[in-house]
Amino acid sequence: MEQNSKTNFFILGVFIFLGLSTLGYFFKNAVVEYKQYDRTVKVKGLSQKEYKADIVIWPISYTQVSNNLEELYKTVEQNNKKIDDFLSSNGIKRSEISFSAPIITDKVAQQYGSEKINYRYNAKQTITVYSKNIDKVRDVKKSLSKLGKQGIVFSGENYNNKTEYIFTRLNEVKPKMIEEATKKAREVAQKFAIDSNSKLGKIKKASQGQFSISQRDKNNPQIKKIRVVSTVEYYLTD
Repeated sequence: MEQNSKTNFFILGVFIFLGLSTLGYFFKNAVVEYKQYDRTVKVKGLSQKEYKADIVIWPISYTQVSNNLEELYKTVEQNNKKIDDFLSSNGIKRSEISFSAPIITDKVAQQYGSEKINYRYNAKQTITVYSKNIDKVRDVKKSLSKLGKQGIVFSGENYNNKTEYIFTRLNEVKPKMIEEATKKAREVAQKFAIDSNSKLGKIKKASQGQFSISQRDKNNPQIKKIRVVSTVEYYLTD
């Protein structure tokens, strides 16, 4: 019976040894496999294009002063008609022109101390042109000074009164730009793989950066620069 027990222990020990050896072999291979696939390269691909804006928002502001409120409103109405006729005669559709209510300021009501006031009432009027005809609007802007010669005092452009050029076709250009950015990223990764005596494997991870839209330069705000950067991580194999 004692002999049988020793035999059983021996057989059990053999099986344990074989099991551990087999497990060790597979574990070793798994480690090698893991390290092999852990070799990666992360690259960035850039796509940058220039497109023309497709919508322009042009606010036209002017001021008018008077000591008589009724006369002030009449003058504002006359000026509005002059501006409307001028824009229309130069190719701007009337459906693209909108007039806001004039903002009237009573300087007497805001007076402090003994400040001298030449004109009691001040009116600020804003006319907005919303158009898809960028070139036409830019041409008309250049000739607006003709109305200034008729006594209309236009306000200069500032932060709250600035012409906006909007690009609305981003969804149309996205697919091609992403494709180009990804292609350029792969070219960089392929060059790296060749230089390191490796082969480029599958994609491990990829992320698309945000699209940015900015004006090309100060003199051509109607030309938009669209930019996107894609980040791609590839596996490297021997």
